[in-house]
Amino acid sequence: MDIAPPSVSFENTANAFEYKSDKELKKAAFLFSSMGYGALVKLGTRVTPWLIRSGLPVKGLIRNTLFGQFVGGETLEETAAVARKLGQYHVQVILDYGVEGGEEGEEGYDHAMGEFNRVIDYAATQPNIPFMSVKVTGIARFGLLEKLDSLMRQSEGSLMKRYARALEGLLPDEREEWQRVSGRMQEIAREASDKRIGVLVDAEETWIQDPVDVLTILMMEQFNRERAVVYNTIQLYRADRLVFLKDSYEAAVQRNFILGAKLVRGAYMEKERKRSLSMGYPSPIQPDKAATDGDYNAALAFCIEHLDRIALIVATHNEYSNLYAVQLLQEKGLSLGHPHIHFSQLYGMSDNITFNLAKAGCAVSKYLPFGPIRDVIPYLMRRAQENSSVSGQTGRELGLIRKEMKRRKG
Repeated sequence: MDIAPPSVSFENTANAFEYKSDKELKKAAFLFSSMGYGALVKLGTRVTPWLIRSGLPVKGLIRNTLFGQFVGGETLEETAAVARKLGQYHVQVILDYGVEGGEEGEEGYDHAMGEFNRVIDYAATQPNIPFMSVKVTGIARFGLLEKLDSLMRQSEGSLMKRYARALEGLLPDEREEWQRVSGRMQEIAREASDKRIGVLVDAEETWIQDPVDVLTILMMEQFNRERAVVYNTIQLYRADRLVFLKDSYEAAVQRNFILGAKLVRGAYMEKERKRSLSMGYPSPIQPDKAATDGDYNAALAFCIEHLDRIALIVATHNEYSNLYAVQLLQEKGLSLGHPHIHFSQLYGMSDNITFNLAKAGCAVSKYLPFGPIRDVIPYLMRRAQENSSVSGQTGRELGLIRKEMKRRKG
């Protein structure tokens, strides 16, 4: 049975690319065509970061290719123009201050906290920016997260019980450092709550994820009483995350808060497999794509079954999963614009999903990073690699763009 309801079709390229000019379409076609050459992408992702660090004049080339396709701008002001344009087509924005691995040290982490709060304050002035994203590694030392995670894994019981025991294993100065991390997260969540902006806490590598989960749940318990302010990101390419989602729901029921859940497939698969192999422990990653897809769709069904207690963000480029979520809503007689469900795709990808969902009346956004070119290079390299390695993704993007170019000529 075809799960696509008559109101939603991801084949409508007129809707998908209405916001792009003929020139912009041609540029996108060239870019995705180039990303179809794996060897070229492999060379580019190795050389580009070095070229940026060396100070060679390549920023103009990057700005007109990858940066222009996947990033909103170098500043909030530049990004505002992109957000406004998306808003004209009823597409919202998740703002991401795309600096990764920022300044180390307490001063650097405090600066990052201030930047996150600045993004929140800006988002609150805009009509179509309901969310922003935060990386805990932007406000916390990686080594501290790694030690806390390791200590948590050494004990048994619930997440919170393991966390309490792990805190006792930290040195006194490390406990104080962790309190400062918690304080920064609390300030960000409080600012977001006051300004009515949602905070999406990014997922991290498995060996630092447990303390991130704890921190996020503690923030949800404090700020998600009446509405969802804080959301955890759940990577379903991990074999244990469907169980974790259900445990998080039980915690939300017991502690009386709304669970914010952003469902993704995942971002660190190769790194996770390589590390587990080199260190001799079982891989945390699903055995194959079918298992990931199965858990992702099961997670969708679970969340939509409990929308009274779960605020869900369907963050995926998988067409079936998006249509499945729409189908589940319709089967339950729920509005596609239900306040506890939101769809999202990355800016520069899967416009056929985003803009057709918006036309159907779904709340949908583009994940829109911004920041100086040198700082968003890691993000851009991942987008290039993703589009060259994800089976069929580049071909699908290119095929839809060419279909629209042909339709316009006709």
